[in-house]
Amino acid sequence: MGSWYPDGLRFTCTMCGNCCTGQPGHIWVSPEEEQEIARHLSLSLEKFRKRYTRLVGDMSSLLEKPNLDCIFLTDDRRCAIHSVKPRQCLTFPFWGRYTESKEKWEQASIGCPGIGTGELHTADEVDALADPETSRERLWDLMKKKPPE
Repeated sequence: MGSWYPDGLRFTCTMCGNCCTGQPGHIWVSPEEEQEIARHLSLSLEKFRKRYTRLVGDMSSLLEKPNLDCIFLTDDRRCAIHSVKPRQCLTFPFWGRYTESKEKWEQASIGCPGIGTGELHTADEVDALADPETSRERLWDLMKKKPPE
């Protein structure tokens, strides 16, 4: 990992909501994340699952609205569960399919104005964001960086 980005990658979320809308897909949530989100919403786990998730095989995915927006994307294009959003959302755009090559990273930047701008994430940080073993606390630390003034 990191072979084409030895100096790291620039990204700062612009809060545009583009990554939360537009295409069908899966927003995977682990059982722990389901519990955390349910608690955040003051719902029982059962009610949360019934209202906001669907089973895909043996995994849970958040629902989408009819227009394909994430169920938690608000009308003003903000995340209603930002402080407890799933790992998948937290680590965007540092997913293997986008970081595997410069071309894929640049292609992803077409839909995400934060890619290629703002805070420089070192190669080690990018690799940590892609590592499923990295704790959520560490992920938050890595993604809370502020853009340079």
